[in-house]
Amino acid sequence: MNIEIKKEYKFVDYEKSLELMQFRVNDIINESKNELIWFLNHDHIYTQGTSSSEKEILKKNKIRILKTNRGGKTTYHGPGQRIIYFMINLNKRKKDVRNFITVIEKSLIEFLNIYNIDCRTYKNRVGIWVTGKNGKKFSREEKIGAIGLRLKKWITYHGLSVNINPDMQKYDFIKACGLDNFKNTSLKELGIHIKEKKFDKEFAKIFLKNLKRFK
Repeated sequence: MNIEIKKEYKFVDYEKSLELMQFRVNDIINESKNELIWFLNHDHIYTQGTSSSEKEILKKNKIRILKTNRGGKTTYHGPGQRIIYFMINLNKRKKDVRNFITVIEKSLIEFLNIYNIDCRTYKNRVGIWVTGKNGKKFSREEKIGAIGLRLKKWITYHGLSVNINPDMQKYDFIKACGLDNFKNTSLKELGIHIKEKKFDKEFAKIFLKNLKRFK
C-alpha cells in the first residue's frame, strides 16, 4: 500500500486542514498523489457536523463554534487530543463506509487493549467507548474516541479524534455527539501517560494492518 503517513506536532488551523484535505482528495481522485493518513492537533474549537443541532451547545464560552461538512454532531477539539484524518480510496477496497468505520473503531480498540483498557462500540452510537480497565468494569461506559467522516467519489476524509490528555472540562459546554448523560474520558484519566509520537506509531501500525484486510 502506497499510503503516505504525515505527522504534525504543532497546531493546524481547523479550516486550513479542511482546505488541505479537499485538495488531497482531489489529487487522489486524479491519481496524482497517494492516499494519506494525517496525524495532527487543533487548537480549541467546537465543530458541528451535518447532523448537529444548536441544542447541542449547552452554554457558550470563548471557544469558537464552527459548522463543518463532516458527518456527525457537535464535538470538541483541542490541545491534548490527537486527530487522525484518513484520505483513503474506497474504490480500491470495499465501497462500504460502515465497514471502513469499523476498521477505524477496531484499530483504536486494539490499541487500547494493549494498555488493559476494555472498550467496545454500540450500533446506535458511533465512536469508541471505555467499559473498564484492568478487568474492573465501570458502572457506565465513557467515550474516548469520536468519528466523523465524509466521502467524495468514494475517497474518505475527516476521521478520528482520540483523547490523550485534553482539558476534559471543555466538554461541559456541549452535548458531545448529541448524547445526554454520557461522560467523555481520556488516556490520562485512565492512568495512561503516553507521548503523541508513541501513540502515532502504535496506532498507525495497527490501522495499516487492519486496512490491509479490508478488501
